[in-house]
Amino acid sequence: MMGKTKVQEAVISLINEALPEIENVDTTKDLISEYGVNSISIIKLIVSCENMFKIKFSDYELDISDYRTFDDLIDRVGKKLDEQAGERRVIGGL
Repeated sequence: MMGKTKVQEAVISLINEALPEIENVDTTKDLISEYGVNSISIIKLIVSCENMFKIKFSDYELDISDYRTFDDLIDRVGKKLDEQAGERRVIGGL
């Protein structure tokens, strides 16, 4: 299982790749007002997270209004990884 710090580091590296115009990422700052992130940018970033972490976001989880800060995205990724680990334990225990 990946700790929050590792998830945060990985997501920040994805932010740097997907949104190179953002310098000095502060995961607590507002995505729209501070960084000018739009719907297309957040979807691009979510797809990068899906590919890196081998997780899946549903269509309703792609709405930029769900992500006020990058920390919101990091938390969502962490929850998905925890759920995935739980499913593996359940399947492995059968």
